Amino acid sequence: MTCKHHSWLLLLLILCSASIFGQSRKPNIIFILADDLGYGDVGAYGQTKIRTPNIDRLAAEGIKFTDFYAGSPVCAPSRCVLMTGKHGGHSYIRDNKEFKPEGQEPIPASEITIAELLKSQGYTTGGFGKWGLGYPGSEGDPNNQGFDLFYGYNCQREAHNFYPDHLWRNDQKVRLEGNDRGLTGKQYSHDLIEAEALQFIKANQDRPFFLYAPFTIPHLALQVPDDSLAEYVGQWDDPAYDGKNGYLPHRNPRAAYAAMVTRMDRSIGRMMALVKELGLDGNTIVMFSSDNGGAFGTVTKDFDFLPGRMGGTDYVFFNSTAKFRAFKGSIYEGGIRVPFIARWPGKIKAGRVSNLPAAFYDLLPTLCDLAKMELPKNSDGISLLPTLLGKGKQRRHEFLFWDFNGYGGQQAVRLGHWKGLRRNLHRGNTKLELYNLATDPGEQHDVAAQHPAIVQRIETVLREQHQPSALFPMKSLDTR
Repeated sequence: MTCKHHSWLLLLLILCSASIFGQSRKPNIIFILADDLGYGDVGAYGQTKIRTPNIDRLAAEGIKFTDFYAGSPVCAPSRCVLMTGKHGGHSYIRDNKEFKPEGQEPIPASEITIAELLKSQGYTTGGFGKWGLGYPGSEGDPNNQGFDLFYGYNCQREAHNFYPDHLWRNDQKVRLEGNDRGLTGKQYSHDLIEAEALQFIKANQDRPFFLYAPFTIPHLALQVPDDSLAEYVGQWDDPAYDGKNGYLPHRNPRAAYAAMVTRMDRSIGRMMALVKELGLDGNTIVMFSSDNGGAFGTVTKDFDFLPGRMGGTDYVFFNSTAKFRAFKGSIYEGGIRVPFIARWPGKIKAGRVSNLPAAFYDLLPTLCDLAKMELPKNSDGISLLPTLLGKGKQRRHEFLFWDFNGYGGQQAVRLGHWKGLRRNLHRGNTKLELYNLATDPGEQHDVAAQHPAIVQRIETVLREQHQPSALFPMKSLDTR
């Protein structure tokens, strides 16, 4: 055989190997999580005042879920459900719980996270944004829960300011010159987090990666650089916020909120552009959601959720929770129903809409399915991959379940189009409210008295799915 023939044979082997590698390489996964973004805060879900062209494009080029739910009405327990695939009645964290000087209650080493599972399958794992599941050095530290690289806020409380004096890169505290946690500063944390996420994509373009981007926008405080603020100032009547509720004041709070959401959308556009530029588009699934419903209104001492402008946000003006009742902190739909969008060119058909009821604890099984790995036995979720890909038979939940220790103690069940919930459990109230979401999505008409059989079924689920927690006891349930 001539040297020329040897060269052609070698080239053929290289091409075949590349083809086999390309077919067998596991898909890259990018999961973007907004912070306190309401169901109605993006254009794809009906927003008309705030511009979100890149998120809207994800929906137009992928699939949008209409009946998707967060794991809990507030940050830490919702993220615990997401990371571990267990609903609130089984998950370890069931409310926000602070540690000083910096951090929250850690999830223990015994909890298995999405990042640990994907890492075991050869994924490089990175988290960029807000963690909230364990203070630095604890068992819950992101580096001890499967993340090769973490950059951002370890602590949720620290994340209440977008000009912090430090962020974390793994176990190293990174000081930010020119910032003092004031109204403004030299380094806007979201922009730093975006840059690290983009660098992670570049650095890992030749291997499968899992990029978890729990951005801090649009959580309070209202802070955004002037170039973004200028896009919205003057568009509406915009009374100044004086900072009375403990958050920083702002002269243009409505403009600031809209500008923050649009700036996050810009970051998502840059991530998508980089993925395409690197030739990774066809092998990268991108998912987008929010950790709970829209930001606060007014919460009374009896835990009623009323319209208001906590921290300067104006969820009524922006219709942030769409047609749904209440907001963050509440087990009503406005506190837990959130956007969920997935895009994967060539795999997920563009422009699809699904009304499949699903929740955060379905994402761990879905990503296990994507990575072709065995699902942990204690997961409460089901894989959504058949719906995403439009192939195979989709399993459906008999019910969705929430168990939230905060704001008086709350539980909820969605059973088909029925929604049953209980509030003020810490005060001994176990009365069930029942709503028909098919005819009353705003949960205005309690029909429990007319449907005793449905009430009984839901009460059975509430009883069976609630596993007592010594760390987060539900007083009227765990002390009887």
